[in-house]
Amino acid sequence: MAARIFIALAIAGIASAQQVVAPTPEPVGPPRGENTGDYNITDSFETGYRFALVGGDIGKYRADINYGDGIRLLGSSLSVDSKDGHGRYFDQILLNTTGLGNDPYQSAALRVQKNGLYRYDMLWRLDDFYNPGLTLSAGFHQMDTSRRLQDHDLTLLPQSHYRFRLGYSRDTQTGPALSSVQEFNSIGSAFPVFMSVRREWNEYRVGADVDWAGFTFHFLHRSDFYKDDSPYSGVAPFVINPVTGAASSLQQFARVEPIHGSNPGWFGDIVTNRKYWGLNARITYNSGRNDFALNESGTGLNFGSASNRQILVSGSAQRPVVAGDFNLSLYPAENLTVVNNTSVNSTRIQGDSTYSEFDNAIGLGASLSFRYLGVRTISNRTDVNYRVAPWISFYAGYTYSDRLIRTIEGLTIAGPAANSIYNRDNHLNSGTAGVQLRPIKPLTIRFNGEIGRDNLPLTPVSDRNYHTLGGRADYRTRTIHLSASYSQVYNVNAPLALSAYSSHSRNYTANASWSPVGRLSLDASYIKLHLDTVSTLAFFAGATTLQFYQGFSQLYVSNIHTGSLSAHFNISRRADLYVGYSITKDTGDGRSNAVAAGITDPVPELFSSVQTFPLSYQAPLARLSIRITPKIRWNAGWQFYNYHEDFGVLGYLQNYHANTGYSSILWSF
Repeated sequence: MAARIFIALAIAGIASAQQVVAPTPEPVGPPRGENTGDYNITDSFETGYRFALVGGDIGKYRADINYGDGIRLLGSSLSVDSKDGHGRYFDQILLNTTGLGNDPYQSAALRVQKNGLYRYDMLWRLDDFYNPGLTLSAGFHQMDTSRRLQDHDLTLLPQSHYRFRLGYSRDTQTGPALSSVQEFNSIGSAFPVFMSVRREWNEYRVGADVDWAGFTFHFLHRSDFYKDDSPYSGVAPFVINPVTGAASSLQQFARVEPIHGSNPGWFGDIVTNRKYWGLNARITYNSGRNDFALNESGTGLNFGSASNRQILVSGSAQRPVVAGDFNLSLYPAENLTVVNNTSVNSTRIQGDSTYSEFDNAIGLGASLSFRYLGVRTISNRTDVNYRVAPWISFYAGYTYSDRLIRTIEGLTIAGPAANSIYNRDNHLNSGTAGVQLRPIKPLTIRFNGEIGRDNLPLTPVSDRNYHTLGGRADYRTRTIHLSASYSQVYNVNAPLALSAYSSHSRNYTANASWSPVGRLSLDASYIKLHLDTVSTLAFFAGATTLQFYQGFSQLYVSNIHTGSLSAHFNISRRADLYVGYSITKDTGDGRSNAVAAGITDPVPELFSSVQTFPLSYQAPLARLSIRITPKIRWNAGWQFYNYHEDFGVLGYLQNYHANTGYSSILWSF
C-alpha cells in the first residue's frame, strides 16, 4: 500500500510538470472575440476521436488510465462579457468543459455573475471508477462504479460589505461490485457475493460575510445527509471449509444494512490585519448522528455447528465535534514577525451500540457494548521570523500539544453490563528552526529542521522521537528557472510489548525550465522518494486452529525514481509540436526475487515477498497541432503507457501496455 501511495504522489508530481496529451492547449481564434450587442463573445471547442489499444492486465489498465474508444468533446471554452460592465441580466458567463461524451473523467465549470448583484458558480464532475480488486482477494473483491459530483454556490451582493451565500453539493456512487463474506467463524470459508453500490451524500449551505470596522466576519451553517443502501446477495460455489474439512456451499445469502446519517454544523470566522498586528479566529461545531440496521441471512451445506447461531447488531450514536483556532500575529518592526496559534479539538462518539451473539446449541451468549469514545487535543505554537538584512532572515518555532483519549466499553455474558473505562494521555513537544538566504537577486536558499518528542504515542506508527531536515534552492530569471530541494523524516518509536516501529524517508527533487526564445521551451524534473520502515508483527494464523505468532521483524523498502522531460516547438507560424516522456521506477531493495534467499518457512516466506515492490511505469507522448485557418486547428496526439512489475503479490503480475491517441478539430467562433 505504501508503494502505491508513493507512486501516486510521484506521478502527480510529474503530471504537474508535463502537459496532458488532450485536450489541446494551443490557442485558436482572435483573443478579442466577437461583439454581439452589448456583449463580447469568445468561444472554442475541440471535438475528435480517441482510441486505445491495450494489452496485458486490462483490469489494472482500467484502474489506472481507463481511456477507451469513441467520439469525445475533448474540451470547450465559452466566455460572454459585458463590454461596459453593466449588462441587463448578467455581466459575465464562463463555461469550460473537459472530456464530455465517453471519457471516464468528465467535468464542467460554469460561472454567471452580474456586478454588484450576484455570482453563481457550478462545478460538475463524473468519474468512472474501476477497481479489479487486490490480488490477495482471489478475485472476490471488484468494483465498477460511477461517481457524480456537483457543487453549486450563489453569492448575493458579492462586491458589497454584506454578502450572503447559498450552496448545495451532491456526491453519488452507483454500480456493481463483488465482495465476500466469511462464514461462520474467524477461520471459516470466504464466499463471493454480489453488491449493488448505492451511496449518496447531500450538503446544504447558507452563510454571510460582513466587513465592518476593518474586520471581516464569516458565518456558515451547513447540513450534511449521507446514506448507504447497498444490498448484498448471491449464491456461492463449493469451497473447502477449514473447520469441518468438507466442501461447503452458500446456497442463499442476503444482507441489508442501510446506514443513514446527518451532520449539521456551524462555522464562524473573524479576520483582521492591521499595521502592527493581525487576528484570525475561527470555530467549527458539527453534530453528527448515524442510524443503522443490519439484517443478514444465509443458508448452505456443511457449515458445522458454528452456523447454528443468532446475531443481533443494533445501536444509535452521536458524534459532536468542536474545533477552534486563535491566531495572533504581531509586527513590532518591519523586520520582525511573531505569530502565536492556539488550537482546540474535541471529538466524541457517544451512545449505545451492541453486538450480541447466542449459540443455539449450548444455550449461551455474549454481548459486547460500546458506550463512549472521546478525543480532546489542545496545542499551542509560536513562530518568530526575523530578517537581519535583505539577504538573510531566521525563523524559529515551538509547539506543545496535549491529547487525551477516553473509552468506555461494556462486556456481558448473560448478565448486566459492567463498564470499563480506559484513558490515554500524551504530550508532544517540538521545535523548528530555519534560515533563508538571498546572496544574489535571482537566488533564494532555505534551510529548515524540526525535532519532536512524544512521551506516550497512541500507536506504534505514531510520531515519537523524530526529526526532520530540509532545504530548497531557487534560481529564477526571465528565461530560466532552476530549483532543487531535499527533505528527510526520521521517526523512532519505543519498543512495546508486542510491537515496535521506526521509519526513515528521504525526498530529493530537481526542476528546470528554459525558454531561450519564444518558439522553444524545455522542462525537466526529477524526484526520488526513499522510504524504509521496520516493524514487529504479532498475529494469529493457522489452517484449522489459530496460533499466535510474535516477534516477526518486518522490513519494507521503497526507492522510487521519477523523471520527466518535455519540449514545445513552434515549428512555423502554423504548426506546434509538443513531445514529452515520463518514467516512474521503484527499484525496491535491489533483490531479484520476491523471496529473500535462504527462507523456507512458509510464514516468513510470505512476509518476505511483500517487503518491497519493484516496478516501473512509463508514459511517452507527442502532440502535433496545425493551424488551418485563423479559427481552426487540426490536432493529433499519441501517448503510450507501460506498467511492469518485477514480481507481485503471490506471484501475480498486473503488467499492461497501451497505445492511446486522438485526432481532433479545435474551432473558435
